[in-house]
Order: sequence, then structure tokens, then C-alpha cells
Amino acid sequence: MSEASTDSAVPIWPLFVRPVLVVLSDGATRSRRDLIELVLDEVGLSEADRAEALESGTPRAAHRIGWTLSHLTKAGWIDRVSRAHYAITATGRAWLDTNPEGIRDFSTAHRVFHPFWPTKTSTQQPAAPIAPVGVATETETETGVDPLEQIEDGVARIKADIAAELLERLRTSAPAFFEQAVIDVLIAMGYGGAEGRGKHIGGSADGGVDGVIDQDALGLDQIYVQAKRYADGNTVGREAIQAFIGALHGFGASRGVFITSSTFTRGAIEYATNVATRVVLIDGTRLAELMIKYRVGVQVQRRYDVVEIDEDFFE
Repeated sequence: MSEASTDSAVPIWPLFVRPVLVVLSDGATRSRRDLIELVLDEVGLSEADRAEALESGTPRAAHRIGWTLSHLTKAGWIDRVSRAHYAITATGRAWLDTNPEGIRDFSTAHRVFHPFWPTKTSTQQPAAPIAPVGVATETETETGVDPLEQIEDGVARIKADIAAELLERLRTSAPAFFEQAVIDVLIAMGYGGAEGRGKHIGGSADGGVDGVIDQDALGLDQIYVQAKRYADGNTVGREAIQAFIGALHGFGASRGVFITSSTFTRGAIEYATNVATRVVLIDGTRLAELMIKYRVGVQVQRRYDVVEIDEDFFE
């Protein structure tokens, strides 16, 4: 496969210029969906890499090809014949004939496509120009990441920082606080039903479990929880999982959740996977991710709306 960005196996958008033109070079008009699939076949992208998605859920490959289509359309190398349908132009065919290797890097893409980008006039100089979706900016071209990916990468870095701080605070909290926190996470995830029926047990007479969540109004279906507040590097071994399963049998339970602020040993993971009793293991990294996703111990600071053209409106 061609050169890819440093953070993804998906090729950078300039590397899709040649494949798009090659696919359309037979003169056929193709829908955006079919065109994207044929381009991905052309570059030989694996199914796993095709499935790689942005935070929004949009496939990264389709997103980057979308930027390529936008550049090619503005350059006049392809035509948007009808809604979401494209065909190559004589200009595009001529460029492909004289540049069979395509475009390999951002600096070349900047030089080739910059003349086709919108330019600011003396009467249009906003203090903070914003590029419409599908229109590249010089910053985007130089960094290799379009604005949407920049936003999502920035949000991902913020989440990573918050996750690290969450784990630090959990690891230094009181055991009872940590045990209640994991109950709160499971309830926020939807366990415990609409009424959020879950309780912290804990203490010396807890019978080997730290909490129980009722899945129905009568408590006939229950999930038992074990929470281990361990420091980083202090892993949970197989013995702890065996003890928890023994406790579950004592309660007549067939499933439980074992959550720790650290990690599990390979032996613990293999044992939990192979044992008949259903036990789900959640380590510190996953716990922090769930807390952020379900807004437990965190709050939303601000939101941004990213808009795009509504093609149905212009149909």
C-alpha cells in the first residue's frame, strides 16, 4: 500500500488523487459510494484499515477520499455530474497522462491545488477564516490533517489527559469511594434498569463482593461486582479472579464484573475467559474510558458543531 499518515494506515488524501482518476479514467460516471469502494480496491486497503473510523463514526478512508474529490472538483479534473455522482474531465485525463505517478506528498499537493483554492479579497478578510467542509486550508495541507481530523485528534488528546487524571484520583481515593464509583459507572451504562437499582456492599462482611446491581424490579436477575483499587503496576492475578468466582457461587450467581484501577495478568484473563461462570474484566484504562463516555466523574466543558452541506436540500 502507498505511503500513509504517521497515525493511521489509511493513505493521506494526496495519495488518493491518482487512484480516483484511474478509477474514473474509463469514462464512466460513478456514485460517490461506488467510487470510494473502487478507489479502496485500487490502493489495496485491507478490510481492517477500511473499518478505521473517526470519533464521529465516519470511516477515515472515505473521509479522506471525500477531501480528494473536493480538490479534484475545484481543479476541474472531475465533474460532479449530478448529486454524489462523478466523472473525469478532459483536464483530469490529461493530468493523469502526464503524471502517472500521481501526488506523493503534501508539499506537491499544496503547489498543485493552491491555485484553485478560494482567495481572500481586500474586502473579505475575516479575523479567523474558516474553511468550508471539503475546502483545504494551507494549514491542513501542511500538517496533513483536515480540520475535522484536527478537532477529533485534539479531543482524543484531551480525553487521554483526563483519563490519566481520573485513574490517578481513583488510585488515591478511599476504597469505599472507588467501590461506589464503579457501581455508578455500571448504572450509568444502563445496568440496573431505568431506576438505577444498584448498591454498594463492601466492608468485612461483604461475602467477597463489593456491590450488587438488580436488573429487574424484584432483584431476580442480579450482577455482582468486585472492585480492586490497586496502584499502577500492582496487577490482579488469577487467584483474585478465582476468589471472586467462589464468592459468586456462594451467592448463587452465574455472572459478575471485576473492575480494577490497575491491570490483569495474562493468567487472570485466560482463567476468566475459560471458566464457565461469566466474569467480565475491566482494567483501569477501560474504566477511565467508560467514565468519560458515560460522564461519571467528568462534565462537558464545551461543545462544537461541525456542519456540512445538506445535499438533499439542493437535490
